[in-house]
Amino acid sequence: MFYSTIELFVNRLDSVESVLPYEYTAFDFCFENTRKRPSENLGQVLFGERIEPSPYEFQFKKAAVCKKVCTKAYDTNISSDKNKLDFLKKGMLLNYQHHWIVDNMPVTWCYDVEDGQKFCNPGFPIGCYVTEGGRAKDACVVNSNFNEKDAFYIFNHVDITIHYHVIENEQLGARLVAAKIEPKSYANSDDESPDCSGGPKFLKSKHSGIFKISYTYSVNFVEDKKIRWASRWDYILESMPHTNIQWFSIMNSLVIVLFLSGMVAMIMLRTLHKDIARYNQMDSVEDAQEEFGWKLVHGDVFRPPRKGMLLSVFLGSGTQIFIMTFVTLFFACLGFLSPANRGALMTCAVVLWVLLGTPAGYVAARLYKSFGGEKWKTNVLLTSFLCPGVVFADFFVMNLILWGEGSSAAMPFGTLVAILALWFCISVPLTFIGAYFGFKRAGIEHPVRTNQIPRQIPEQSFYTKPLPGIVMGGILPFGCIFIQLFFILNSIWSHQMYYMFGFLFLVFIILVITCSEATILLCYFHLCAEDYHWQWRSFLTSGFTAVYFLVYAIHYFFSKLQITGLASTILYFGYTMIMALIFFLFTGTIGFFACFWFVTKIYSVVKVD
Repeated sequence: MFYSTIELFVNRLDSVESVLPYEYTAFDFCFENTRKRPSENLGQVLFGERIEPSPYEFQFKKAAVCKKVCTKAYDTNISSDKNKLDFLKKGMLLNYQHHWIVDNMPVTWCYDVEDGQKFCNPGFPIGCYVTEGGRAKDACVVNSNFNEKDAFYIFNHVDITIHYHVIENEQLGARLVAAKIEPKSYANSDDESPDCSGGPKFLKSKHSGIFKISYTYSVNFVEDKKIRWASRWDYILESMPHTNIQWFSIMNSLVIVLFLSGMVAMIMLRTLHKDIARYNQMDSVEDAQEEFGWKLVHGDVFRPPRKGMLLSVFLGSGTQIFIMTFVTLFFACLGFLSPANRGALMTCAVVLWVLLGTPAGYVAARLYKSFGGEKWKTNVLLTSFLCPGVVFADFFVMNLILWGEGSSAAMPFGTLVAILALWFCISVPLTFIGAYFGFKRAGIEHPVRTNQIPRQIPEQSFYTKPLPGIVMGGILPFGCIFIQLFFILNSIWSHQMYYMFGFLFLVFIILVITCSEATILLCYFHLCAEDYHWQWRSFLTSGFTAVYFLVYAIHYFFSKLQITGLASTILYFGYTMIMALIFFLFTGTIGFFACFWFVTKIYSVVKVD
C-alpha cells in the first residue's frame, strides 16, 4: 500500500515573558539539515519567523508508537555542553513555546480551561520549572507527578493526532483538517532505545555530570467527517473568547460616535445656519461693524501657519499611512491576509507604503505651496526622509539589540539592504514625482482673502487655550479604540492570533469619524473665541490620541505582560514608539483635513465685504 509522506515543519520559539524569539536550532533539539528550508516572505522575516524542516516525518494513516527521533547527551564538565544545557533551562524558565506546522496548519495543544471551555494553543512549551519552594510554574501544573523541587521538567515526547477528511468522488483522497499535540515527559530506562515509560524526565537546577535526553513521538490518525477543509482553522479561532467583547467594543464606539455626530449636527444645522443667515442679511455698514464670533476672523483664518514646512511634511507622511492602512484592512476583510497566509499582512503594508510615495509627495507639496512656502527641494527631501528615517533609525537600533542577543527576529543583512533599496530606489523617486505634480498645480484657492495685518487674538479662557483643547481632543477617539487595541497588543506581544479584521475595519471607520468630529467641534469653539490658529491645533488635537495610546501601552506592559530582562523591555518600548509615531501622523492627518474642509465650507457660504 502506498503511503504519502507528511512533513512537519518547525518555526521559531517565542515566549510571553520575553520579546526575543529564537530559532529552533538555538535550543539544540533534534534537527534535519538535509532538506531545503522553505523561503520566507518579507513579513515573516520582519516578524522573526524562521520555518525549517524537522526530523519528525510520518506516513499518512500509518500510526507510530514511541518512535525515537534522536538522543542528546550533555556533559556539564565541557563548557559548550554546559552552555547548551543552561540555554535550555533558560528556555524552560521563561516558558518558551514550540510552533510546529503541518500542511500550513499550526499544530495545537488543546486543554481545558474554566467553564468547561477548551483552549487550543498554536504552540506548546519546551518544558517547565518547579521552584525551590515546590510551586509548579506554567505547564508543570498539568501533572501532579511534576513535584521535584528546584527541577526542570522536559517535554521530550509528543503524542500527535492528525485529523483528516476523506474526499469522495475526487482523485485527491484525503485532506488534513487538524493536527493536535500533547506534550509528555518520560524518563526512559534506556536513553539509547527509549520505551516511553517511567516517571517524568527532569533536570535538577544544580545538576553536574552527564545528562541525556531522548526525543520521541507517537502519531495516530483520526477521520473527522464534521470539519470541512475550508473551515479547518475555525476550531483554533473559536477557542479564543473574543467575539462578545468585540461587539461590546463596537457598541461602545458607536455610542461615542452618535454623541459626537449629534453635537456636530447641532452646531452645523442650528448655530451655523443661524450665524450664516444673520451675516448674509447684514446690509448696512453699521450692522457689519457688529460682527462677532467666527465671522470676525475671516481675514486671518487662512493665514499660513508657523512651521508650515514641518506641518506639510507630517501631513504628506500621514496621508501615505492613511491610504496604506485603509487598503491593507480592506484586503484583510476580503480574506487575502488571513493567518493562513503567514506574513502577508506585514508584506502588504510595507509594499503599499513604498508604492504610496506619490500621494505623500503630492499632498506635502500642494499644502506647502498653499502655505506660501518656496523651498520645494527641502520640502520634498523632508517628506522622503524625515518620518521614514526616524522609524528606520529606531528599527535599526532594535535590530542591533536583537542581533546582539542572537534572536531569530534580528533581520539578516540582506533583508536590511532590500528594505533600504525599496525605500531609496522606489519610495523616494515616487515621492519626488508626487511633489513635482503638487508644485506644478496652482495653490489651493481660499474662499476669503487674507488681511495684510494679522488680527490680535483676545485673551482666551482656560478651555479655549491650545493645550486643554488638544488634551481633551484625544480622549474620545481613544475611547473608541482602546478595547480593540487590547487585542492588537495581545496578538503582537502575547503571540495570540489576530483574525477579526472585519471588526478592525469597522473600528477604523469609527476612528476616522470620531477624530474628524472631535476636531471640527473644538475648531468651531476656538474660531468663535476669535482664535484663528487652527492648522497646527487641528493636527495636534486628534494626533494627541497617540499620547493616550502610549500611556495605554505602558499600562499594558506593567499590568498584563510578564516580560523580564533589560533587552526585552527596551525592545518593547522601542517598537511601541514606532507604533505611536505612525498613529500620531495617521490621526493628526485625519483631524487636519476634517478641519480644513469645515473651515473652507463655512467661510465659502458667508458674504464678505
